[in-house]
Amino acid sequence: MTDQINSAAEVSLRRITAQTVSDVCDLSETLSEAQRNKVADNAMSIAEAHFSENAWFRAVYADDTPIGFIMLHIGSDYDVIDCPGAFLWRFMIAGPFQRMGFGEQAIVLVVREMKARGFTELFTSYGLGEASPEGFYKRLGFAATGESYDDEVEAVLKFS
Repeated sequence: MTDQINSAAEVSLRRITAQTVSDVCDLSETLSEAQRNKVADNAMSIAEAHFSENAWFRAVYADDTPIGFIMLHIGSDYDVIDCPGAFLWRFMIAGPFQRMGFGEQAIVLVVREMKARGFTELFTSYGLGEASPEGFYKRLGFAATGESYDDEVEAVLKFS
């Protein structure tokens, strides 16, 4: 799989369709057990998105290959996420495509989308311990807010 994709591939965020949903759901199977304990399966996330008026979700592609999933909660109705504004609710890059820069590029695309919608910050939360994405988020400029969501650290990325 990775032989066909190199780190120079163009990253894009695309709507998930009836033709692509199975491939996007299968990406969860590529994560380590420790990583799977940190993020819900894509199938569950897509199902939850359909019951939230504020979910915005896309598949992450490298060229024409689905390599990840991203979902935001945008709004302040607190139906699922108690955060006004933009909240990075779910994010994963498939195991074979991690550490190739694709995750960072996907976040850059999300920030561009959020800026276009008038937002100046993006919140998220993450668990600590084995397979924690804390280092990834810190490298991108997310900073802990001192708040938490259940047992997860809340962090925010401020942009102008």
